[in-house]
Amino acid sequence: MKCSSGAALIGERIVYKVFPPITRHRLALYCGASGDLNPIHVDSDFAKSAGFPDVFAHGMLVMAFAGQALTDALPPHRIRQFSSRFTAITEVGSCLTCEGHMLELFEQSGDTLMKLALRMKDQREDIKLVGDAVVLIDRPSQCNLDQLSNG
Repeated sequence: MKCSSGAALIGERIVYKVFPPITRHRLALYCGASGDLNPIHVDSDFAKSAGFPDVFAHGMLVMAFAGQALTDALPPHRIRQFSSRFTAITEVGSCLTCEGHMLELFEQSGDTLMKLALRMKDQREDIKLVGDAVVLIDRPSQCNLDQLSNG
């Protein structure tokens, strides 16, 4: 829902992006790009010897996907904070979806900011990452912060 100015309301989904399945090829590319050469992400035998059923995605790759979803939905220059916490391993073949919902609007140092709750889940609805972001927004016109935050 939006107020008459077009501003988002508390609880509204602001971020939504579906990613293609995680492949071994993508994991190998990420190893090279990030410098994280831990074999647990690309060597099945190594992963199995460590007690895992197979290789799995780097946590930072999953966080990068969340960041991409965020910057696809909102102008990057307006993002003031982005943080996350990993909640589960992301297996090869996982199809990830990132969603971000508005938690609150607040003012700080004369700026109007929006706080988002971010969540990355797989095709089984297993949550892989939770996080939040704070984004600078234009001041709402024709409806005030009280209207936005109280629905």
